[in-house]
Amino acid sequence: MLSSPDLSFCQTLNSSAFNQLGKLLEQMISQSEDAAFVMTEAVLARIPTPGDWHTQQFTVVVSSRFSGLLIGFPPYTSTDANFGDFSINTKLTFEPDEIIKFLENLKDVFERDSHTYKTIEDYCQIPTVNDATLQGQFSVLLLKQLTAQQNKIEVSNSTLEINSCEHVENALHKQIIQEKLLNQVITQTRKSLDLSVIMTAAINQVREFLELDRLVVYKFDEPTLKSLNTNGFVKHHSHQNLQNPSPFYGCVVHEVLANDTISSVLNYSEEKCLMPSTKCWQKYRQGFTLAVSDVEKTYVFEKCLLKYLKDIQVKAKFAAPIVFEEKLWGLLIAHQCHTTHEWTQSEQILLTSVAEQLAIAIHQSELMHSLESDKLTLEQRVKERTTELRDALVAAEAANRLRSEFLATMSHELLTPLTYVIGMSSTLLRWSFGDLTQRQRNYLQTIHDSGERLLEMISDILELSQIEAGKAVLNITELSLADTAKDIIDNHLAEKATRGQINLQLELLFDSQKDKFTADVRRVNQILLNLLTNAIKFTHEGGNVTLRIWIEEENAVFQVEDTGIGIPEEQLSLLFEKFHQLDTPYRRRYEGTGLGLALTKQLVQLHRGRIDVESTVGKGSIFTVWIPNSEQ
Repeated sequence: MLSSPDLSFCQTLNSSAFNQLGKLLEQMISQSEDAAFVMTEAVLARIPTPGDWHTQQFTVVVSSRFSGLLIGFPPYTSTDANFGDFSINTKLTFEPDEIIKFLENLKDVFERDSHTYKTIEDYCQIPTVNDATLQGQFSVLLLKQLTAQQNKIEVSNSTLEINSCEHVENALHKQIIQEKLLNQVITQTRKSLDLSVIMTAAINQVREFLELDRLVVYKFDEPTLKSLNTNGFVKHHSHQNLQNPSPFYGCVVHEVLANDTISSVLNYSEEKCLMPSTKCWQKYRQGFTLAVSDVEKTYVFEKCLLKYLKDIQVKAKFAAPIVFEEKLWGLLIAHQCHTTHEWTQSEQILLTSVAEQLAIAIHQSELMHSLESDKLTLEQRVKERTTELRDALVAAEAANRLRSEFLATMSHELLTPLTYVIGMSSTLLRWSFGDLTQRQRNYLQTIHDSGERLLEMISDILELSQIEAGKAVLNITELSLADTAKDIIDNHLAEKATRGQINLQLELLFDSQKDKFTADVRRVNQILLNLLTNAIKFTHEGGNVTLRIWIEEENAVFQVEDTGIGIPEEQLSLLFEKFHQLDTPYRRRYEGTGLGLALTKQLVQLHRGRIDVESTVGKGSIFTVWIPNSEQ
């Protein structure tokens, strides 16, 4: 009831009565002949609202002769709202102080530099005691509405028992159809990764079911997405960019229309006033939806935006965000173009669910396209890298072949004069015509020994060149392991070991009946000679060098162990490289070319064998060679 002291009205009304009360206030304000201010909760749809602003409904009217405030809090769940009217705790007041206080709180919701903020601030100065005539007219209209509402309730109560079951049954039937439609959309979107197919399948049936005039999918462009999703806000851009905002903001990528009277928005030029606020983007990213039942009321203070919506025939709209992995991809937007429309909870739930399914399908499609792109890129990189490696291999093989041919040619050319040097020096040492002085003999011996070392080096180079060039061929014959080992020690190394005061030993760890073996005799001799010579060279006086031989399955195993200086662990990997010598304080003492072990490994591998080394600095080294029994 209206009370004279405070002119207030408090009562629980259904939603229909509440909406009629709001229309009464707007009707009264239209009778005021001076400037008037009208605002409903719809104006808050595009901005985030603190506290209870997002739940309460209101209509506030302000003029110099008549002002009023209608506030309602609907105590309902989204499920309750699907079945028709719902209750609203309603308060209607005409007290100037309460209206001014409400306006003061309302203006703080908006940005201080906004037009809406300034408009509300101006109208905060206007509310006074209402004109008695207008107040009386409103009381009469209110009485008529309450009486009509009561009569309506009495009539409806007489048929409630008859119609309630039918009403609930219809609502449940509609809900079942809606769920079935949603399942169909989910199934259809899973069948394809093509975005156009996905969108067509998803929104065509939804538009028909909800009887929408227009249903569109809006996609933000990549620069916008990067700004929105990484920073959470939209960057400010120059006026030049705002003159053509479509490439920056985004565009409609798909639409379905009810009929030919509805204009298309696929390639419609946007206005710069469409740039949403930072807070609006944040709400979309958080999953909030936007429901506007009447664009003229909601955007009454946004003239540019309202003009744009009128140009594309929008009376009411609903927008649901398409979000996946906290990325705001775009919006699913429903338009009613001929009349305003109160978006029911069931409609909002369906459109929001479809937007969620679109997000999943679009994410899968983008992942597939990304994988395909990465695959193509990877394949191209593999091809390019393969080509580079092949070219590098060809070049390396050519260079290696030229090097080997050069070394072989030069070594061969050096053999002839070197043979004369060794031969002549040997002849002079045995010269019988006249005695040689000791100095002359020393000189000749030096020439002869140097020639022998040079000949050994050239022979190693020739051997390596032949192996690397693939020209080396094994001469497989039968040999005696014991005889081979004894011959090398007795005829080639015994004297050298004796001069160095080295204890050279041979251990034959196999049955004499298994002495016979097939391999390249000359190269086996060379392998053992290189390993034993190397061991003697790096072993101090009084040390031991041992050659062990045994049989492992079809392999002959040769092991050379010494008590020499040993090899540092960090140099083991370089041990078998050509022209490499140990980097020790005794390097100058242990002269050599660095070819012996490199050639040894090549000869072992030529027999399809392998060689291993173990070493401890200061204690010695163990070289082990496995050579398989070759077929003749």
